[in-house]
Amino acid sequence: MPDDERQPNDNPAPSGDREEAAGNGAERRDDEAPGGRSPEAPEASEEAVPEGGAEQEESQTEAEEGEGEGEAPAKQAAKDVPPGAELEPIAIEPERELSAEERARLEAEAEERARAEAEATAEAGEEPAPAREPVIELDSDARIQATGKRKTSIARVVLRSGTGEFEINKRSLEDYFPRHQHRTFVRQPLLTSGYEGKVDVRVRVHGGGVAGQAGAVRHGIARALTEIDPELRGDLKRRGLLTRDARAKERRKAGLKKARKRPQFSKR
Repeated sequence: MPDDERQPNDNPAPSGDREEAAGNGAERRDDEAPGGRSPEAPEASEEAVPEGGAEQEESQTEAEEGEGEGEAPAKQAAKDVPPGAELEPIAIEPERELSAEERARLEAEAEERARAEAEATAEAGEEPAPAREPVIELDSDARIQATGKRKTSIARVVLRSGTGEFEINKRSLEDYFPRHQHRTFVRQPLLTSGYEGKVDVRVRVHGGGVAGQAGAVRHGIARALTEIDPELRGDLKRRGLLTRDARAKERRKAGLKKARKRPQFSKR
């Protein structure tokens, strides 16, 4: 082989030196212990505590004890604080002066509310005093008949001279109309004309409900009183006692949901 193709070796070591180096390496590997430690070095104990570790544990224990002791006063202080103390107070705006229109509107609303409450709870109100004294006295054998109507109720009323007793379908007024409002409604024509306690009233009524029957009885009594004294017609008519109250629930028509409510229309 030519000299140019050989790989140059600048420092060729003699064979004797290589054997000596290998022997030194073997001795060094035998002296070292597993893990890179020499057998003469003392092994580190797993339970060894670093310097200052005990002091740190003691200080940490004392701090935890101090926190435990401080929790009780903190909880007690939190209980002493009233609920909502951390909230900001509500700022109350000063009342502004109302205008004349606003005052009038509020007064009208208060009056309307009071009137509605008085009508709903007629028991709290006092019965009105007689508007006038009776002019004509009925004979003991006279009988005045009239018919009153309201919604689907029809009442046949008979007035006779007496002490103001009521008989409705062979029952007393308090028994037939337990509510004070209906009883006051029935006696209104007698109080207006002044015949309260001067005539006995006998009624036969059928159809409708309790309120409708009370309206029919009132209408019949007012009509009978005009037969006794025609001069009462003006006062009774002015108070609406002679007018047949035609208000009633409108009937449902075919194809509608209610009297006038129609089904929803959809073009598509």
